[in-house]
Amino acid sequence: LAQAVWLKIEHSIPRQACGTRDTACIRIAAMFSMRLFGNPAFKSAVTCSVDAQQARHAASLKTLKARMRSFNNMKKITKSMKMVAASKLKKDESRMHVAIPFVRPVQDLFARLPRMDRPGATIYFGVTSDKGLCGGVNSAVAKMCRRGIAAEEAAGNSAKYMGIGAKGSAALKRFYGDRFTTVFEECAKVPWTFGAASIIAEKVIATNPMKMTICSNKFRSLVAYETQAAQVVTLSEAMTMDRAEFSKAMDVYSFEPSIYEVWNDLHEFYYATVIHGLYLEGAVSEQSSRMAAMESASKNANEMLEKVSLVYNRARQAKITTELCEIISGASAV
Repeated sequence: LAQAVWLKIEHSIPRQACGTRDTACIRIAAMFSMRLFGNPAFKSAVTCSVDAQQARHAASLKTLKARMRSFNNMKKITKSMKMVAASKLKKDESRMHVAIPFVRPVQDLFARLPRMDRPGATIYFGVTSDKGLCGGVNSAVAKMCRRGIAAEEAAGNSAKYMGIGAKGSAALKRFYGDRFTTVFEECAKVPWTFGAASIIAEKVIATNPMKMTICSNKFRSLVAYETQAAQVVTLSEAMTMDRAEFSKAMDVYSFEPSIYEVWNDLHEFYYATVIHGLYLEGAVSEQSSRMAAMESASKNANEMLEKVSLVYNRARQAKITTELCEIISGASAV
C-alpha cells in the first residue's frame, strides 16, 4: 500500500530542479504513512535523508562562495600588478630613449669590422629578468641560449654561459649547470645605470672570450618584442683580423690619439655600452609583456568569477525552491 501511495504521489507532482520532486514525494509519503500507520521509524529516516540533502547544499554553496572570493582576489592582484608594471614601464622606457643615442654610435662603429667564422670557445650571455609573470620573455632567451650551446658543442667547440637575471640561470641550470661562469642576479633592485653595465663588462673582459653572443629581447612596441642573438666583436677576434680590412673599416673615423693606442680602452667601452643598451631594451620588453600578461590574467579571472557566480546562484535558487516546495507540501498535507 505504501509503495502504491509513493508511485501515485510521484506521478502527481511535476519534476523540479535539483531533486525537488523527490524531496516533495518523500515529505508527502511520510505524512501519509504517519496518518495511516503511525510509523515513527519511517518518519525518522525521512527526516535524516532531507537533513543530509540540506547539509550537502550548504557545503556546496560554501565551497562555491570560497571559490568566488579566490577569483575576486586574484582579479584584484593581477590588476594591481598591471598598474605597477605600467609605472615601471614609463621609467624604463625613458631611460632607454636617453641611452640609445649614446649606445648606437659605438655599436655602428664595431659593426663595420669584418666578421669571420672561426672555431673556438664561445660564451653565450643571456639577458633575462629576476621575476616571472611576464609571458615568454625569459623562456625565449633561455631557449635561444640552450640551442646555441648545443649547436656549438655539436660542432666540437666548447661553450660557456654568463648572464643577467635569475630566470635565465634557473631555466638552464638543470642541463647546463656545469657551463656556468658568472651570473648577475637582483640587478633590478636598484635603477639600472651605466656603472652597473661597466662592472659586468669587467667580468666579461676577465674571461677573455674568443667568441661571444648576447641573447636578449629587442623592444619593438608595447605589444611586440623580438628575441635576438647579437654577435659581439671580442678582443681576440679583433687582434686576428686582417690589418688592411681593419684599417679600411676604421679610416672613416678620426681618433686622437691613434686607434692602436686607444683600442683596448675603446673595446672595453664597447662591451659596457652593448650590455647597457640590451639590458634596457630587455627591461622595457619585460614590463610591456607583464602588462599584457596581467591584463589577460585579469580577464580570465573575471570570466571564471562569472561562471562560478552563475553556478552559485543556480544552487542557491534551487535550495530556496526546495525549501518552499517542502513548506507548501507540508501545509497542504495537514
